[in-house]
Amino acid sequence: MPVSLDRRGDVFLLAMENGENRMNPSWLNAMNAALDEVDSAVGPKALVTTGSGKFYSNGLDLDALMASGSEAMAAFVADDERLFARLIASPYFTVAACNGHTFAAGAMLALCHDARVMRADRGFFCLPEVDLGIPFTPGMDALIKGRLPHLTAHEAMVTGSRYGGEAAVAMGIMGEAIPEDQVVARAVEIASGFASKAGATMGVIKERMYAELLGLLANSAGTSA
Repeated sequence: MPVSLDRRGDVFLLAMENGENRMNPSWLNAMNAALDEVDSAVGPKALVTTGSGKFYSNGLDLDALMASGSEAMAAFVADDERLFARLIASPYFTVAACNGHTFAAGAMLALCHDARVMRADRGFFCLPEVDLGIPFTPGMDALIKGRLPHLTAHEAMVTGSRYGGEAAVAMGIMGEAIPEDQVVARAVEIASGFASKAGATMGVIKERMYAELLGLLANSAGTSA
């Protein structure tokens, strides 16, 4: 399975466990199924997502998606953006535990969370679309600009710069940069502190705060290039 779901007290730990954790239909189905389980749980709850090995997520599985044809790729990207919207509007607190490389759509996935922590010694946060020749969709553009300081978003999107943990904190991308063996535990600790706030009110607050962004992501036409 591309992902696993465990529970640590009130915190669900969703671990992506498929190498570079690239996004394809199998990954997307597994992510949505895991979120269905979290959504259905009653009582206090929060969510932490993390990756495995050197990767949080290396973004879209471009080779497989491009081989599927332009229409199928566009449809997948649109579905992926709906997952982004789902995470942003989740009625519980979410934390991305970035254990390693957090690239492209993987970086956008991390930005969908309410908080982010990253290992300090290795791994980069990067939005390399300018180098890949793949423009951001309107929803992706709004997501990045809505979650990052304006000058940080400009630099990250226009230059494709790579940010290690400490630089990512300085640029306002990550909340903390800590040793690798503490990343998940710290993310769980942060999430646990907000688990009691889960519920409809949190969901409504997020939906109203990000109404325009959620509309763009939920109604995306995707991209084939």
